Amino acid sequence: MNEQKPEDVYTHGHHESVVRAHASRTAENSAAFVIPHLTAGTSVLDVGCGPGSITCDFAELVAPAKVVGLDRSAEIVAQAATLADERGVENVEFVTGNIYDLDFEDETFDLVHAHQVLQHLTDPVAALREMRRVAKPGAIVAVRDADFHGMSWYPEVRELDDWMELYQKIARRNGAEPDAGRRLVSWAQQAGFTDVAPSSSNWLYATAQQRRWQSRVWSERVLHSAFAEQALEYGLANEADLARIAAGWHRWGSTDDGFFLIPNGEVIARA
Repeated sequence: MNEQKPEDVYTHGHHESVVRAHASRTAENSAAFVIPHLTAGTSVLDVGCGPGSITCDFAELVAPAKVVGLDRSAEIVAQAATLADERGVENVEFVTGNIYDLDFEDETFDLVHAHQVLQHLTDPVAALREMRRVAKPGAIVAVRDADFHGMSWYPEVRELDDWMELYQKIARRNGAEPDAGRRLVSWAQQAGFTDVAPSSSNWLYATAQQRRWQSRVWSERVLHSAFAEQALEYGLANEADLARIAAGWHRWGSTDDGFFLIPNGEVIARA
């Protein structure tokens, strides 16, 4: 086991608006690059599983093999377990844990996965080393992270520029790397992987329904989530700034031609 590291500060937190957004993620829309490797009998560890929607999808794909979803938040783990019960997924277990010190023996899993996790860590390379430790020889470590400075949108909304600048400042104040997507290959190599297969995929919000959803979620997060709390605590914004940015999100969401693209870097690395 690795030496315990200080707990990282999670830029998003677990406000209802954040959890709701994370619960909309599925294996199909957020982990398609992993699906070809998920066959019946494949044991999986999903690190930073959040509310468990992707984890449950994995479990259905690999049954009867066991899938373990791990998150540091006991509250979120409980929500994930409730989701599994509601969906009737029996071959999944949700536990609390630390990505830097996973409570599993060496060479335990056929596949170890982390979605939108490394960007929030102060030491993503150490996390990848630990994920590699619990993967069987030749097993897969699969990671996917957004790249914030790679995001693009139309039409131009000054408040969204301000949102991006503020997000970058908060995340970096937390010692995290919001432009993680472009760094995944480098981090995997630093963690000791020699067989690294990169890919990328996007989330796109460009229909009326998608624009409404994205703008509503982010306007709530700007005002009420850990993002807002940290912006105020760190002296990076005041309440008027946050209200103005939230209004900008609503204005973008009300457009008829709005387009918001989120690129994600992906890596399949073999232990």
